[in-house]
Amino acid sequence: MAKKDMASSGPKAHVHVFDIVNYIVFVILALIIIVPIWKVVVDSFNAVGVYQFKLWPTQPTLGGYQTILSTSKLYRPFLNSVITTVFGTLLGLVMSTLGGYVLCQFEMPGREAMAFFLLFTMIFSGGMIPEYLVMKQLHLTNNMWILVVKHGMNVYNLVLMRNFFEGIPASLFEAAEIDGCSPMGIFFKIVLPLSKAALASIGLMYAVTVWNDYSTVQIYITTRDQVNFQYILRVMVMDGDTPTSGYKVSQNTLYYAAIVMAILPFMILYPFLQQYFVTGVNIGAVKE
Repeated sequence: MAKKDMASSGPKAHVHVFDIVNYIVFVILALIIIVPIWKVVVDSFNAVGVYQFKLWPTQPTLGGYQTILSTSKLYRPFLNSVITTVFGTLLGLVMSTLGGYVLCQFEMPGREAMAFFLLFTMIFSGGMIPEYLVMKQLHLTNNMWILVVKHGMNVYNLVLMRNFFEGIPASLFEAAEIDGCSPMGIFFKIVLPLSKAALASIGLMYAVTVWNDYSTVQIYITTRDQVNFQYILRVMVMDGDTPTSGYKVSQNTLYYAAIVMAILPFMILYPFLQQYFVTGVNIGAVKE
């Protein structure tokens, strides 16, 4: 009996130690992520610019946000970011879902060659200069729609969608074919309704990519009314081109208020997509 108790207590002690170490590691990672964000949020409400970490603002104020919201030159870039993000995400989802659905058709001639061609582009690209020349020929320079077109196809997301579609039971496709459903009918009536998790997670990836794209604007766009909010934010922070404030706030307060305004849309959006996103991050990871 004593040996049995010792044997049963061994694994429990091992699991208990593992859980403690696991919790400690995740707490440390959470702090590494949360502390910088909390500093930015606190400093955006602090009228006095400080470099130390503060749990709460020493001089609370809404002056930074009031200045950002009342600065008219920030309206157009913010609207440009919203428009390009919405259309870029929609285009990316359309291309990824249709492309992934085509590549999961095992009987399609040339399927492997097409998949290899797409995967090849993930490793090798034409380079910045050929890409610039192509965009110029398409009349997309000095045009905010370049953000939509440039991110309209992401091979990585397409492969994720293909893997997810391949995980759908083949019996559903066979039953739909027996009922006389066309391939596109199967796509709209069966595949898409079962792909909410994949669409939410990949759609969020597209949205974050387009919203945060600064380098494309810097390279291809010189017209002021075509830039996005991230570009204006960079100009404010790096070049000191801050809006004129009628409130007694420091430049750092304006910087941090603008940063919070830039990440606020996704802070609001993510809780509504979390239930789908947690499921969608495992797309294609397990197959039966």
